[in-house]
Parts: sequence; C-alpha cells; structure tokens
Amino acid sequence: MSTVQNVSPTLLDSVNGSKAVAATQTADTQDRFLKLLVTQMKNQDPLNPLDNAQVTSQMAQLSTVTGIEKLNSTMSGLIGSVQASQALQASSAIGREVQLPGNSLALNNGAASPFIVELPSSAEKVSAQIHNSAGVLVREIALGALPAGNSNASWDGLDSTGAKLPDGHYKLTVQASQSGKTVDVSTQVRDVVTGVANTAQGVELLLSRSGSTPIGQVQQIF
Repeated sequence: MSTVQNVSPTLLDSVNGSKAVAATQTADTQDRFLKLLVTQMKNQDPLNPLDNAQVTSQMAQLSTVTGIEKLNSTMSGLIGSVQASQALQASSAIGREVQLPGNSLALNNGAASPFIVELPSSAEKVSAQIHNSAGVLVREIALGALPAGNSNASWDGLDSTGAKLPDGHYKLTVQASQSGKTVDVSTQVRDVVTGVANTAQGVELLLSRSGSTPIGQVQQIF
C-alpha cells in the first residue's frame, strides 16, 4: 500500500504506462501470429495445402483474444484513472475531520467529539460505555429511549465520579434493549484524515486513530 500525502501526477503517469505496456503486448501477439502463419504457408505441402477454414478459424481466434486484451486494457486504464481522480479529490480532506463507522473517541482539551448511535429499530434503554486505552470502564452514559435510525449523542469528558479525564484516545461501546431483548446497535464517530492511500482495493483515507478506511465509508466531512 503506497501512502500519498500530496497526490501527484505520477498516478496518472502510471496509468498511461500500464496502457502502453498492454498495447505493446497485444501488438507482439499479433506479430508472432502473422510470422507463424507466413512460415506455415511457405513450408506447406503442395499436395496437402492449408485448409482455408482452418486459417480463418485461427484468425478469428486471434481477433477474439485481441479484442479481450484490448477490453481488459481499456477497463484497467479506466479504473486507474478513476482511482487517480478520487485520490486527488480525497487529498483535500487531509487535516479535516470525517464522520464514519467506528468506536474511537478523542478527548482534546477536555472536550470529546460527538458520536452517532445507529439503531435498526427503536430501543427503550440505550447506554454508552467509555473505556480508556487500558480497556478500563471510566464512564457509562444513560441515553434513555431512542428511536430507530441515527441519534446524536455526546460525552462531556468526565469519569463516573465527575472528574476530568486526561486527553487521549478512548473506546466507545453502546448497548441497547427493547422489552428485555438486545437490539443491534452501531456507532459513527469522527476522526482526522492524515493522508490518502491508493491501494489495490481502491482509494483509502488514513486516519489519526482508526488506521485507514475506504473512502466510500465516509458519511460526512467537516
């Protein structure tokens, strides 16, 4: 995986280079076929000449293979161009906050970024647990009843005794229930973009706390 802090035109150069290599390989295949065909015709038995149908079949096969190679080359170039364009656009998010699925909260100057609770159905009891970097539960927040969908929530940066906690990274977990039954729940958090990576799986954003994420996972940029 190659990290791109300032995305440069070399991404486009690599795409063009791939196209040139593919075109050269296709031309070489055609050239080898024609040389073999000419050699075969020169050395054919006059009493048993080449079958026209066989020659036509061979040329049709070559045409099919060449067409597939050209299609693959075109698609590879298109995908590369799209990724390069996405990487250039994504570079504008470096240094900014993004909202995405996750469970990592940052406490800076005593203030924590808000988070979102996602519920597939309503829940009569929802609570958020905050753990420190050692995995110790430092605060539990009762969020009460929440409807289905996305609900905004926040943490004031205090522990269970009301004392201020030190700045750093904390882990968020949320539990929800309805009529005594557990309700599936997921969360969205904010993180800071530190870089852009153009990988085999596509363009990814590098994040200060959550590692990396596909650009398609980003819900909002602040």
